[in-house]
Amino acid sequence: MTRRGDWSQLDESDVRVRPGKGTRPRSKRRPEHADAVAAMVVGKDRGRWTCAVDGDADRLLIAMRARELGRTPVVIGDHVDVVGDTSGEVDTLARIVRVSDRSSVLRRTADDTDAFERVVVANAARLLIVCSLSDPPPRTGFIDRCLVAAFAGGLQPTLCLTKADLADPADLLAKYAELDLPVVITRHDAEPAELRALIANEVSAMVGHSGVGKSTLVNRLVPSALRATGVVSAIGKGRHTSTSAVALPLPGGGWIVDTPGIRSFGLAHIEPKDIVAAFEEFVAPAEECPPGCGHLGNPADRGCVLDDVVKRGEATPGRLTSLRRLLASKAGVDETAPQD
Repeated sequence: MTRRGDWSQLDESDVRVRPGKGTRPRSKRRPEHADAVAAMVVGKDRGRWTCAVDGDADRLLIAMRARELGRTPVVIGDHVDVVGDTSGEVDTLARIVRVSDRSSVLRRTADDTDAFERVVVANAARLLIVCSLSDPPPRTGFIDRCLVAAFAGGLQPTLCLTKADLADPADLLAKYAELDLPVVITRHDAEPAELRALIANEVSAMVGHSGVGKSTLVNRLVPSALRATGVVSAIGKGRHTSTSAVALPLPGGGWIVDTPGIRSFGLAHIEPKDIVAAFEEFVAPAEECPPGCGHLGNPADRGCVLDDVVKRGEATPGRLTSLRRLLASKAGVDETAPQD
């Protein structure tokens, strides 16, 4: 037997070596979470997500993002799988372990020079672009940019005009007549019955400048929402009243996602081809344009063939005008369409 402190009789076979990090191959297997339940993300607050199990507004739970997801973004409208305590009881916490592929995304950037995309809402079928006809006055630049984001993200854009008791919508509607947009007109002194019927049993996202009456509409559609409403400042711009996006259940079925009031809608992440794709009659001809053609019809776009499509009677002049207005809004060169 070796005496304590006498190491001369030991060799390497007598020494136990503790394995270091990395000596054991890391398994690539991940938990299957066969017991996970499906849910829809309807709210977020400081790293915790409120989820409706199976899209049921009466079965809410709070969940955190599982470590295995890393920094996978989870946004309002996402369809997720959750495990753990899914009872929804007070002080319980589940884990989001999977995020399903998205059928649509509403993205924006802070401005046209910001490369960082922000996914505002996922899986919405419709984008309600809320615009007041007066106080504050309508801003077509903002509408155009929302249209571009909807077309590129796979949402059905719908123009929702408020305060029709203060101004006639005819002039504004004429600007968008060629786009065949669904349009809903509301008044402060009447219930939004047409809007309620249009968005029933689907997920709709609502965007608009502060002060256009967006939160007032939400409160009428979802009386239990109690979203804050504000006033318009003396310079014609609204004050921010909604500070975070949230999905609210509609009484007759479906969800409305109320987003914070915004003053700009950056489109740095969108390419001109994404806009052209929304105009079926121009998609194939645009492929024949010279490389780098912006399709705007200016001298820099020498060789643009879109005008020939109109000359051949394959598209109306109004459709081409609408396309070019949206392209100009994306490019930031349309001075007649302010962004604010």
